Amino acid sequence: MDDFFEKGLAKRKATLGAEYVEKNLAAADDFNRPFQEAMTAWCWGFGWGDEALDAKTRSLMNLSMIGALGKMHEWELHCRGAIRNGVTKEQIRATVHVIGIYCGVPQALECFRVARKVLEEEGLL
Repeated sequence: MDDFFEKGLAKRKATLGAEYVEKNLAAADDFNRPFQEAMTAWCWGFGWGDEALDAKTRSLMNLSMIGALGKMHEWELHCRGAIRNGVTKEQIRATVHVIGIYCGVPQALECFRVARKVLEEEGLL
């Protein structure tokens, strides 16, 4: 598990930004620290640590799935991570189109609203 945690920590920082990850880990307490550690090992070490898919592809998959779930706080976070992983604004737009087709127009509108905010803050719009 330690190997997955270390690998996951590196992948998590590369995608979400070291400052964000370190802030979350530092804020963890006895109540939620076990979850933070397990999520880092499982999601980021096991899931993202598999080299069968590149980080850009994983980011596009994440945007699709998180968008489908309507978890917009996480979608915003992963939209920023997707940009770090080389996803273009055109690819984000195409992903939102797919979300709209399979999850509905209201969800696509939410994703576009958040994507615009992120793209503007990142200087891409």
